[in-house]
Amino acid sequence: MVKALGSRIRISAFDTDVSMDYYREVGDLLFSEPVKALADWKQHMHVSRLQHSVNVSYYSFLLCRKLGLNARAAARGGLLHDLFFYDWAESKGDRTVGHIKYHPCVALENAEKLTELTDMERDIIAKHMWPMSAMPKYRETFIVSMVDKLSATIEFGDYFRISLFCPDKISL
Repeated sequence: MVKALGSRIRISAFDTDVSMDYYREVGDLLFSEPVKALADWKQHMHVSRLQHSVNVSYYSFLLCRKLGLNARAAARGGLLHDLFFYDWAESKGDRTVGHIKYHPCVALENAEKLTELTDMERDIIAKHMWPMSAMPKYRETFIVSMVDKLSATIEFGDYFRISLFCPDKISL
């Protein structure tokens, strides 16, 4: 079952207009092998890179839809923004700064191999680490960037909530 953390809507259940609309925009990507492979990589504590990407994609989609912006580009760019297959915590050198600058380039290369991207989707993937990257060209890029940071904060918070109240459910 595909579901964004904190949402009651099961994206792949198609039981609401929102789930159907979201799936229509990202369904071709969501069940592709490279995107599914993100489930094998940890992103934030106990959250997989796939779950994080779905969180960013889904909430960016909802926000852009509400604001009358390009919800499709936000959903697709959000889903592909961390399409990389390495553990940045185990890389050599200055891991934090190096990873911040490096992984959007890798994600963009991988995304371009997977699907044809619009200019807006490229901007979203390449600049989602703003303000550590170049200034976003589109409002949708700014939204995905902010949702990415909020999602990471929620994912870390969820880890600490679970570790406090259900420590047997945590595995690192």
